[in-house]
Amino acid sequence: MAGNNTNIELITIGGSAGSLPVVLKIIKSLPASFKVPIVIVIHRQRNVSSELVKILNNSSASKKIIEPDDKETIGDSCIYLAPQNYHLLIEKDRTFSLDYSEAVLFSRPSIDVTFESAARVYKKKLAAVLLTGANSDGTTGLSTVVHRGGIAVAQDPSTAEYPAMPLSAVRNVKELTVLSPEGIVKFLAALMSNGK
Repeated sequence: MAGNNTNIELITIGGSAGSLPVVLKIIKSLPASFKVPIVIVIHRQRNVSSELVKILNNSSASKKIIEPDDKETIGDSCIYLAPQNYHLLIEKDRTFSLDYSEAVLFSRPSIDVTFESAARVYKKKLAAVLLTGANSDGTTGLSTVVHRGGIAVAQDPSTAEYPAMPLSAVRNVKELTVLSPEGIVKFLAALMSNGK
């Protein structure tokens, strides 16, 4: 298994095409008493109104999902969704920074950008999960997570609606844990019980 530190202080989840059902499954399965904050980055069309945060909140009455503001402090027991059309970075003081620079791999928000900034701040206390998607965003970010001592997980490409994204990670990231959606749910539950 990638990494063996169970004292996780942040979980980041990235996904693109086909990832919403897996994200919903993860959110619904979270224990009511979870403490470790979660940051979710999902690719969205840039100039189309997005109801994603509403969909996520409607799916989980007991857990509120929020799009963070610039300079907002990361809080325990919170689930954050990267805002549409912004890169979401994590700063050294554990606040969010919203960035409107160029798209990365045609994506803004970029999974790589969030994973890399989180890895620099949280190092071995970070777990990052990459889900289904149609490009290679997230691979570089997972490599950075591993390099900084964190835990890197990818959805098993054989279970992905769009396998290109996790397949890129499987081919390029050392010390990667590969799990089915059900395996990811169980893995995160275990991290939650040991984290913070």
